[in-house]
Amino acid sequence: MQMETAMDLKEAIYSRHAVREFTSQPVDEDVLRKLIDAAIQAPSAVNHQPWLFTVVRDKTLLARISREAKAHMLKTSAAALASHHFQSILENPDFDIFYHAPALVVISAPEGPWVVEDCALAAENLMLAACAAGLGTCWIGFAQGWLGTSEGKSSLRLSGTTVPVAPIIVGHPKTAAAPVPRKAPKIDWIS
Repeated sequence: MQMETAMDLKEAIYSRHAVREFTSQPVDEDVLRKLIDAAIQAPSAVNHQPWLFTVVRDKTLLARISREAKAHMLKTSAAALASHHFQSILENPDFDIFYHAPALVVISAPEGPWVVEDCALAAENLMLAACAAGLGTCWIGFAQGWLGTSEGKSSLRLSGTTVPVAPIIVGHPKTAAAPVPRKAPKIDWIS
């Protein structure tokens, strides 16, 4: 199943940006399935294609994960405690780590040597396909720590040996995301 896109690959690569403001419009199940179909076209180590996609659209569960993930980060993350900015937003009960997006897609895989790489490749495909379809996405690093706990895995109905790697929010952007300037690449040419 191919996904119809409104832009070519180069345009999607250059225009994909993290989106943190969404409308309340839900993302159709068919659209989410097409994004996941794009995700599974990614390469994987030894072509194992180990991915599992958990789609969360339940607002109560999203709010619970947000609360638990914020508390977990405050307890366990030196970066959160060292940064006044992070500590301030994580302590704010009104701050939703998912920015009120209507859908969360968590890409997971069984424990293994290349689980992070496999899931990250699938995540990039999903985010590019979403951008091409006019949707916004953002990888939510604040959720990762708690989702990897036994409580977090249980909330997603994941087995104990499954590793949740990429929590990606998906929704209709309120406004176009502003481009972020890119630094020039550091390249060492060895001849």
